[in-house]
Amino acid sequence: MTRKIENTLKIKNGQSVSLSEIPVLEYREFYAVVLRLLNAEDVHCVNYYAYPDNDNLKFICCLADDSAQSVSLLSHILPSGKGPGELESLTRRVGALHIFERELWENFGVKFEGHPWMKPVRFSHNRYNRIIAMHDYPFYRIKSEELHEVGVGPIHAGVIEPGYFRFTCNGEMVLHLEIQLGWQHRGVERLFLEKPKLLQRTMLAESIAGDTTIGHTLAFAQVMEGLSGISTDSRLDAERSIALELERIAVHTGDISALCTDVAYQLGAAVFGALRTPIINFTQEWCGNRFGKGLIRTGGSHYSLTNVLIQKLRKLLDDFEWRFKEMADKAYSLLSVENRFDNIGMVTNKQARLIGAVGMAARTSGVKRDIRHSHPFAAFRVISYVPVMLEKGDVYARYYLRRLEIEESINYIRRILDNEQFFLSETTPPVPEANLHLYPSSITVSMVEGWRGEICHSAVTDEEGNIIHYKVKDPSMHNWKALELSLRGLEISDFPINNKSYNLSYCGHDL
Repeated sequence: MTRKIENTLKIKNGQSVSLSEIPVLEYREFYAVVLRLLNAEDVHCVNYYAYPDNDNLKFICCLADDSAQSVSLLSHILPSGKGPGELESLTRRVGALHIFERELWENFGVKFEGHPWMKPVRFSHNRYNRIIAMHDYPFYRIKSEELHEVGVGPIHAGVIEPGYFRFTCNGEMVLHLEIQLGWQHRGVERLFLEKPKLLQRTMLAESIAGDTTIGHTLAFAQVMEGLSGISTDSRLDAERSIALELERIAVHTGDISALCTDVAYQLGAAVFGALRTPIINFTQEWCGNRFGKGLIRTGGSHYSLTNVLIQKLRKLLDDFEWRFKEMADKAYSLLSVENRFDNIGMVTNKQARLIGAVGMAARTSGVKRDIRHSHPFAAFRVISYVPVMLEKGDVYARYYLRRLEIEESINYIRRILDNEQFFLSETTPPVPEANLHLYPSSITVSMVEGWRGEICHSAVTDEEGNIIHYKVKDPSMHNWKALELSLRGLEISDFPINNKSYNLSYCGHDL
């Protein structure tokens, strides 16, 4: 069901609509409507992008209304005759849009007049201005004989991916941190257009961010199902939701272990690290891969969650729960750990809203942003989910929220397993689709709450049903700015634990 209100088209998560239904506004009107909608506390931008359209540049803006569980679509066009063009920046009025306008500038050369922080986002190979190179990045600088700069990266020890951190310090205190990403550009969005087979595209989605295989592949599958009119059955919805929450439990447990490592709490590091293993081992038993590759497929599944697996999962959760609680009761009451995390890396509610934070970074600062609740998908449409919220926004809050979300995910999986609507029989989900016929001249916006936060995939088709634009947004795109802000006024030695408390994705950002 769609509705046209205030020069926008309202749709639901995963719904496909004809491009002709989206209002195309003059930029001045587009500007005013976006500001009016974003003035509401429950509305935020989930995507704003552009693509070539008949020698013009067509812009699509997707604004999520969390209270109405809808997404407002509106657009404007930049005629080809105007060259790259110059538009009044929305970021001056809504700070959270900074990253979208910066990306539009980098990709298409669109100048946004008055943008306060117009810098490259990724340095993609097909960027508009090929002259600008990585070493030309315009870092913020403070001229002073008392201050010094510390550069870290882009190559790091261990298996961490490339990213460069520039600290401006007064002695040991950090005044400013700026993070330069874009050191690897894999061309993921371009490959979605070049690879015509569904399996190829599915494998691309699985590789967007390796620790979020389920989250990104589910967002992709919902796009394909929306564009081809495929309805999923209740059992498949249940299995997908269980897989998503298992991914959340596994990564959160591993992150708790890593945070314990960073403060030399070896018992917590060892036990939580070991507890992660049976969770990912169950996923491997389910589909043959510990990270869930092969599990999520458009329209069906090759690996049903059989009654035998359900009984194993119930036993696994029971065993994991008491072991996790026993260790968590120690780790979360240890004063040496609490004192090291408390009041470190704080992000206020105002800052979180200003930068458009999502996921844990938002919920630990009192911003109720969770797609499972606000724009439900899969089993979340049947069994409601209430987000876990904290207020303080520091490292301890991000450390503690992981525990609370693990406990809630366990409870939620049990609620699914106990619901007869999903598992009345041994009926297996449909066989996945192999060849799809996508709706012509259409668009779909798909959102999933990954363990990091809000994932958004969107696709546009031409008059023959071919995908002409595919857009991916990982939650890290918003939350890297939270990491930068939260280090101000801290000692540089606080960076490792603050950084780990977010555990943001380089590859999810460097598409």
